[in-house]
Amino acid sequence: MTYRFVVDSAANADFSTPIFSMHTGNGGKNSFIEPTAIELDQALSAAGYDANSTVPLKWAVVAQSLSKEMISSAKLVSVKRFKNETATLYISGSATEKGTDVGQAIMMRPRKDSDGKPTNVFDVYTKLTAGGTFQFYSQPNVNSIVFGADGNGKIKKKGTAIAAPGAGTYRITVDLNNNTYSFLKIDKWSVVGGAFASGWGGDEPLQYQGNGVWTSVVDIAKTEGFIFRANGDWGVAMKRVKGTTNQLVLESQAAAEGKQFEDIPATATGKHIITLNLSGDQYTYSLVKDNRPTSMPDKLFLLQGSYVVAEFNIDGNNFSSTVFLALESDKAYTLNSARDGSGTAFTTSAKIGETASPNADAVSATVDFREGTGAIAVARDQAYQITLNFATKKMTWKYYNLKLFHWNDNGGWDARSEYVMTYKHPYTFEGTHALSANFDSKFNSPWEVQFGTSSSALTGNMTNGGPNYKGITQAGSYKATLVVGNDYKTAQYSFVKQ
Repeated sequence: MTYRFVVDSAANADFSTPIFSMHTGNGGKNSFIEPTAIELDQALSAAGYDANSTVPLKWAVVAQSLSKEMISSAKLVSVKRFKNETATLYISGSATEKGTDVGQAIMMRPRKDSDGKPTNVFDVYTKLTAGGTFQFYSQPNVNSIVFGADGNGKIKKKGTAIAAPGAGTYRITVDLNNNTYSFLKIDKWSVVGGAFASGWGGDEPLQYQGNGVWTSVVDIAKTEGFIFRANGDWGVAMKRVKGTTNQLVLESQAAAEGKQFEDIPATATGKHIITLNLSGDQYTYSLVKDNRPTSMPDKLFLLQGSYVVAEFNIDGNNFSSTVFLALESDKAYTLNSARDGSGTAFTTSAKIGETASPNADAVSATVDFREGTGAIAVARDQAYQITLNFATKKMTWKYYNLKLFHWNDNGGWDARSEYVMTYKHPYTFEGTHALSANFDSKFNSPWEVQFGTSSSALTGNMTNGGPNYKGITQAGSYKATLVVGNDYKTAQYSFVKQ
């Protein structure tokens, strides 16, 4: 016997096409369910009910055994939708930095008023690709409310994909109060002020790193103040929020947000690494003394021929890939301080991924590197996180092997099966295994990676740290596939019965 919770309009005769439907846990075998308010609100939005409206509904429980189905007597209820269409907004699509995987959608910053309440206005600083498109999502999953173009320069629910205005970095603003969206092209973010030799009359440009972050090494000449500004425009100036150590606010938006601002103080002279972070829901900056060895370049790139595989991020003496890079054993790679390979080269005689214990859960090694030309080999196809420390001249690489853990929830954890997954380029793990009905499952690299989901579907999205997966309701041989994000935070999964 399985159970399903359904919700429909009070005016509908039956529950043949419900507005909202959710199985109980354990493949529908549990006798309780806890749908969230946001899940129900999004279902009502998808059904066409306006925000802040009161909706007459009815709900029931559907019990099913084999081909027989029984519906409990319908219960009437009145539900009021959220005041705003959504409290969060994300951007995803082929034009964006994260691509078309909605699970990787980029969060937009929700603006708030002076009382800290949401204004229904969102913005994001990000890079767009010419020829690509995007849409806005209420949540980073396929079940969210989707906003697109209405054909008249505004957005609407279930609208068509929006074309990128061109290649470059933009501030994208969405106002759901009047269903408008707009672009401000960011040609550059820079610092300007008395702290620099150029004073208030010149800009020291920052370099875009991706994901709403700009950084550069800048020489501070005086212990005076400075600010950030975009495109050399005083109308797009970013200053420090008074009473904080690193929070920023656009001067033009400060009054509406109830914030006071001030110039950013420079407390020491000399070279500093300045970082402007416009990702997430709070703008921040960092100002760090540049104590790196003199032999350390300002930038570092991993190249495969003329293709830029990655630009490494600076953190003190280290350059780090941050995310995991999908590298191939039949390709030769090089490290260079210039994007086009014309700068200082660095190399190592050790192969990335070469280790005596390739089947360990998390595999890492630290090897020497040096200045000099020469291709860098990769021992095996894998997704690697790479860090180079220029103080010690050591390179550290790391990758994960994944296993499918499968066990009986009734005290059977210690007797679990651990099935090794095979890595396939890029970012994909596969394996065909005999699985039992109604067991718990999880994709693990104990214990740093634990992919799971509350969904019981055979395909969908998982998150690192998500709940145990309970979707195998029929015993048999299944081909399991997991495609991980390059930060190992989310993944797409599928189980196909063989």
